Amino acid sequence: MWDTLQHLSFWNWLAVGTLLLILEVFGAGGYLLWIGVAAASVGVLTYLLPELPWTVQFILFGVLSVLTAVFWWRRQRTAAKPSDQPGLNRRGSELLGRQFALHEAIVSGRGKIKVGDSLWLVIGPDLPAGSRVQVIGQDGVLLKVEACA
Repeated sequence: MWDTLQHLSFWNWLAVGTLLLILEVFGAGGYLLWIGVAAASVGVLTYLLPELPWTVQFILFGVLSVLTAVFWWRRQRTAAKPSDQPGLNRRGSELLGRQFALHEAIVSGRGKIKVGDSLWLVIGPDLPAGSRVQVIGQDGVLLKVEACA
């Protein structure tokens, strides 16, 4: 075991880096990516400095793993800024307060309204088709409606 550690070559580090990157593909959430990059970096350093002791190689691997992980964590934290369009891709929330005519009657609490060229499922009190309703809420893809006064 000690003999193997004392004779680590750049191929060992590149193999470990490649293995970690392959494992990352199967869904580690970005963490193994940076450890794999650190292992590959140590492999390159070991290629350039073949007499680098194994203890220094492991210390470099540890330091580079922490540095790359912290770099990525900080990058992700600063990149996750609130959107200037919070309603984007939430079309139902844009419809709150608007009034529509029922396209299909609400029967047993379910019906449909036509918004533009799309039909939306609605839930609310039973009403005949053509009745005016106001959107008062959203439950997933369902719009909650009530009869207009």
